[in-house]
Amino acid sequence: MSPALEATGLGVRYRRTWALRDCSLSVPTGRVAALVGPNGAGKTTLMHAAVGLLRPARGSVRVAGEAAFVAQDKPLYESFTVAEMLTFGRRMNTRWDDAAAADRLAGLGIPLKRKVSGLSGGQQAQVAVTLALAGRPDLLILDEPLANLDPLARHDVMRSIMAEVAGRELTVLLSSHVVSDLEETCDWLVVLNGGRLQVSGDIEELLDGHLVLTGPDEASAAGTQMVGGSRTGRQVSMLVRGAPPLDPRWQARRPGLEELVMGYLRSPESAALPGLTGVGA
Repeated sequence: MSPALEATGLGVRYRRTWALRDCSLSVPTGRVAALVGPNGAGKTTLMHAAVGLLRPARGSVRVAGEAAFVAQDKPLYESFTVAEMLTFGRRMNTRWDDAAAADRLAGLGIPLKRKVSGLSGGQQAQVAVTLALAGRPDLLILDEPLANLDPLARHDVMRSIMAEVAGRELTVLLSSHVVSDLEETCDWLVVLNGGRLQVSGDIEELLDGHLVLTGPDEASAAGTQMVGGSRTGRQVSMLVRGAPPLDPRWQARRPGLEELVMGYLRSPESAALPGLTGVGA
């Protein structure tokens, strides 16, 4: 099956500054992919290039089927009612599913007669996502869909998106600075750092392939591939790839998703990419 999103040698620049460089990645169909990285890493640039809002300076990016994009500012006409937003969406999209959109909003308790300006932040996010989903996309791209939402609203938005994923073969690519929002929903990870791809792969496979080691600084970590670490006094904690070291003074455990992401972001020279056999490639 063709990947839902595939970039090959993708490079995008703004005047003389490269926002993305040598980015090659593939997101399999049917996955919920987390796109993570610090501000300025190139996340929004990648999304804009994928949906045709930016033209690459190098390489290419391809989407299999139709893509729908929800920008971070959740662009809605505040003077419109929710019903008018649905009418606008229907007139702009030949694949529009009016019944699905109305049913989804009814299930969320969002009145069609209410103006967008009168909705809460969470409700506005749900309307924006509904407009995207009603076009029956094959790939849903969400740029910080949970930004500025309270914890309950973030949970409700993510739960509703996952219900759509479960109901049909939909691939989702979403960016977020809050890794904890992604742990229970995403099964694919893409990490951008400084405009370059640093990590890409199945989340469970990535977590299974890494260890957090804690022990004295004189303990030997021979045989492992170090991603990054920290020292407190004579105690060392580090994220590594590979089998546990033989030195029994190490305590080893599987990392959490946030530990994995932060370990790589703090070590931009390290990488975990398909086809790489080591770190730092």
